[in-house]
Amino acid sequence: MSGTQRLINLLELANQGPAMRAALAEEVAELLTDWPADCPLEMRSTCEALLARAAREVDDDTRARLRIRLYADPALSARILPREAPGPALVAAARQGDALAPHLAKALGIPESRAGEILADESGHDLAAAAKILGLSRAAFSTLALLGAGINLGACYARLDAFDAMSAVEASRELRRWNGEKHAA
Repeated sequence: MSGTQRLINLLELANQGPAMRAALAEEVAELLTDWPADCPLEMRSTCEALLARAAREVDDDTRARLRIRLYADPALSARILPREAPGPALVAAARQGDALAPHLAKALGIPESRAGEILADESGHDLAAAAKILGLSRAAFSTLALLGAGINLGACYARLDAFDAMSAVEASRELRRWNGEKHAA
């Protein structure tokens, strides 16, 4: 099938409603990663917009498959499937008094039990590493340190000091260690 015909078929698929969004998203992602020579380059931006809209309407599994497909083009992946910043969700959960371990575990991709240990660490070292890995601001970290575990104010200040002292390199070493523990279990 020619590239132009393929574009026409994709646009028809787009008009078939939400039930076909996953198929549409995967087809458009495939087209964008292997752009046919006979397709006009002007259509790429239209296809990217179509994929971005479809990607917002698909489930997490489909979105994960799209990330894998778009892995070869990180810039395209970042435009189409930007990652949500976990900071606001973590802060909101802390303010509402929700359990933070499930949210932290999901954001870091670690077991919930390990996330609970991170939150319970009174030194603040592990929580500081997690915050640095997630790119949290000091204000977001401060909220988690204060509300995330019912500890005294002195321990909270110690946690803030740990955050300030934590480098991005040290934080990534911690994540590798946590992931190593996850795989060992």
